[in-house]
Amino acid sequence: MKQKTQVDLLHGPIMKSLIIFMIPILISNIFQQLYNAVDTAIVGNFLGENSLAAIGSCAAVFEMMVSFCNSLGSGFSIVCGRSFGSGDPDKMKQSVASSLIIGLLTTVLLTLLGVVGLRPLLQLIHTPAEVIEEAHTYIHIIALGLIVMFLYNLASSMLRAIGNSVMPLIFLIISSLLNIFLDVLFITTFKMGVAGAAIATVVSQGVSVILCIIYILKYTKILVPEARHFRFDTELYKDVGGQGYAMALMGSIVSVGSIILQSGINSLGTEIIAGHVAARKIYMICNLPFISMSVAISAFISQNKGANQGERILRAMRDAYIYDFVMAAVVSAILFMTAPKLVQMISGSTNPVIIGNGSKMLYIVGPFYAVLGVLIQTRFALQGIGSKLIPMISSVIELVGKILFVYIFIPLFQYDAVVWCEPLIWVAMTAQLLYAFNTNPYVRQIRSEMQNSAA
Repeated sequence: MKQKTQVDLLHGPIMKSLIIFMIPILISNIFQQLYNAVDTAIVGNFLGENSLAAIGSCAAVFEMMVSFCNSLGSGFSIVCGRSFGSGDPDKMKQSVASSLIIGLLTTVLLTLLGVVGLRPLLQLIHTPAEVIEEAHTYIHIIALGLIVMFLYNLASSMLRAIGNSVMPLIFLIISSLLNIFLDVLFITTFKMGVAGAAIATVVSQGVSVILCIIYILKYTKILVPEARHFRFDTELYKDVGGQGYAMALMGSIVSVGSIILQSGINSLGTEIIAGHVAARKIYMICNLPFISMSVAISAFISQNKGANQGERILRAMRDAYIYDFVMAAVVSAILFMTAPKLVQMISGSTNPVIIGNGSKMLYIVGPFYAVLGVLIQTRFALQGIGSKLIPMISSVIELVGKILFVYIFIPLFQYDAVVWCEPLIWVAMTAQLLYAFNTNPYVRQIRSEMQNSAA
């Protein structure tokens, strides 16, 4: 039976369904951004600049872990959503069982690698000697809790796969508020330092996992596998593992590219770094409407492919692209009118050079959000219809492009190359993805069937 928190993605108006399904995801993403800011402020205010620098110095490693777990769970859920759409509960439960086995084995292996490899990694990325001990303490605890992070993302992704985007939002809010409370408790009362901040993160995610499991067991038994569903099925494991690892690897490649680009920015001086960091935070918030729609598109297409409703898939892509252009126009207008004030507010600086550098990036990026939106929707659509390797090519294009900019264009054109780097790379990625989508055999088959039906 469909729960009140589930959105029917298989019937009815497409744009309405996408928007209703997307809104809780958007709120979740906004809440996550705000929560991260509060979490950072607690460490900075109670533990001081060195502790804040310690957490900041391993932020790229932390973000890579989060990206990997998010992407792995999202990839697994594509197979689950497809089975839900086809009305095959046994196949869906088998996909959940295989996701658990593959995911748990993967995270255990990564945890073991993290235990022995994190300190050399921190040294490799030039973590300052005065903060490396605190940085290692923090990221080591996070790595030990990697399995908890994966389970939360898997449970949330599986709920979204069957059309429920509301409960993951509720569990995220509970987890985030608990994390803030535990941060203050462990840091101020128990004097646990950065270890307290890391433990608070793991414990709060653990609570959200328990809440997810209780909810699934009580209200969505369709996601609960039985013993017989854990039997090894070669084709299913290849499908589930392929989707999960493809998305996880894609997210990791993007993270590596961001680290490389940051190294190029760091060579340009403190005023440029300060302005860019402030602009980057605003840029990340502006990304959220497009990222949230991509999650909705992935779930929608997975279900409708399972239900063999190809025409709805193409109509959904048309509606998603319209949404991207409208939203890009809104975001671009807001940035055009408010960029200097936003950069000043985020940076806390009145330095005209810092404000000017940050504003320049936002002015240029604004109109290109339409390209970014099409890029993200198309990439997730390809994954939703089962394409594993083709979307990864776009991430390789991004990585190679950022390497070229860092080693060739940034030394020549300085900050101008930085602000144009991602928009130009987005154009190349979008062209590749649109070509891949429109020449995909499944998409071509849908169009052929639609033409025959019209004739």
